Amino acid sequence: MPDAGKVTIYTVAERAGVSISTVSLVINAPHRVSEQTRAKVIAAAGALGYRAGPAVGRSAGGTRIAVAAPFSTYSTYFRRFAGMLVRARETAIELTAHDLESAASVDAPLLDALPVRRGIEGLIVMGVPLGSAAMRASRESALPLVLIDVRRARPVGDDAPVVLLDDEAGGRLAGAHLYERGHRRVIYLGEPQLSEDYISAGMLRMKGLAEHVKIVPVRSPLDADPTPAVLRALSGPDAPTAVMANHDELASRAWRGLAQSGLSVPDDVAIMGFDDGPLAEGLGLTTVRQPFEESGRVALDLLLGIAAGNAGPVRRVELTPSLVVRSST
Repeated sequence: MPDAGKVTIYTVAERAGVSISTVSLVINAPHRVSEQTRAKVIAAAGALGYRAGPAVGRSAGGTRIAVAAPFSTYSTYFRRFAGMLVRARETAIELTAHDLESAASVDAPLLDALPVRRGIEGLIVMGVPLGSAAMRASRESALPLVLIDVRRARPVGDDAPVVLLDDEAGGRLAGAHLYERGHRRVIYLGEPQLSEDYISAGMLRMKGLAEHVKIVPVRSPLDADPTPAVLRALSGPDAPTAVMANHDELASRAWRGLAQSGLSVPDDVAIMGFDDGPLAEGLGLTTVRQPFEESGRVALDLLLGIAAGNAGPVRRVELTPSLVVRSST
């Protein structure tokens, strides 16, 4: 492979047969470039070992790792990142954050342009599935890669190691709890999913929930008030008696809206969420706890093992959720 330090954007453009502006767009705004052109540029960059940005070496002799996730959409990814920070506290590891679009909010969520710059010696991607071009670029550039909370609908050959939560088991915990409380029809409140290229956590949670109760799906965009849609679903003679939200923040918004509409929680309708943290504890919200910080620590350990060449056979780690019962049910 050519010396990556001597490879420039001009070299990549020449090899891919495109202009340097096209290479720049693929790196910085991939949604503005066709899939065919993206694949050509990524293949060329991977074969040449090219990474964009200024040439920088290890920070203070340490290892620089990029962590990419939809941080600005879901605050819970910061908790996974915090687990990595704690794990790296007494090491020479430098972690850099890179914000991505939420996979649920776009028609084509597969990430094909790896969000890395020169000097990055490892990559952790959370919550957004990688396309085949990105997987190929990672392999060709020998860039250690670990995924968290990522399930593609169609695997891509030898997929990267992944750390997951058993979301289906979490749905079963919620369903069993609500059934024991006397609920038989339950609203599942989540965001619309525009693409079928990946398996969302919500799909698996609904599957587990459905083992115990009848589900009434209600979709609400990330930036919308879910109250009108929930109220419509709660009307009628055979209306649901409980709401399970895809995450605690969505549950809190539904709770506030129902309270403003004159409904009492849990007397008129029970509400539960998914995640667990200060918000759920402060509200008294029943929820399913995710081991966020642990997932971050495990992913970083996997990545460091890969980088050191002693990763072993582990390719998939699935963590177990737990039920936290509070006053909202």
